[in-house]
Amino acid sequence: MTKTKERAEDTCQLVYQCRLSLSTSTVSHLAGLLRRHPEGDTVPWRILPPGKIAVIVLAVLRHDQDLADIAGGSNVSESTVRRWRDELITLLAAQAPRLDRALKKGASQGGEVVLIDGTLIPTQRRTRQDDRRNHSRKHRHHGPHFLVLTDVKRRLTWISAARPGRTHDITAARHDHILAHLRAPASAPSQTSASAAWTTTYSTP
Repeated sequence: MTKTKERAEDTCQLVYQCRLSLSTSTVSHLAGLLRRHPEGDTVPWRILPPGKIAVIVLAVLRHDQDLADIAGGSNVSESTVRRWRDELITLLAAQAPRLDRALKKGASQGGEVVLIDGTLIPTQRRTRQDDRRNHSRKHRHHGPHFLVLTDVKRRLTWISAARPGRTHDITAARHDHILAHLRAPASAPSQTSASAAWTTTYSTP
């Protein structure tokens, strides 16, 4: 059987619309990051308004759809959508708080409990080596693994960098030196336990 990229004779490209539930503040925040980026006016791939770019990138991240499909529906190239995605992820990552600063901020606000848990963000199945690395036997799905810290009201305090989906929660915590940060003077823990959802209490300074 011979593989070919040629289209069948009676086929044509169709564009469909789908609803994406987003808050106005989320789109405005991402669009503002693009506008304030110092190189925003000089890069050649900024051919659409920042708000439109933000919506397209959020659609890519939410649905994990093929970049070529998203690009075709927006009349841009696949490489352009990839650049938009990578640029926005980089800008958002630069705003993420460091673990030690996040814990100190929680302690200064009277926080006494930190909830630690690992989570998997489901994505499409990858190819070759990425397929095995990003498959979680626990969740029986493909995707990257994240370690998340929240307060008792489940408000996000800190989130780790992405790791392969097969990473265990405890392994990720060791790599990020979670316990060492919790035992720091500004957030010295009085009790630590590990289970399906880890709970660590720490005394405020």
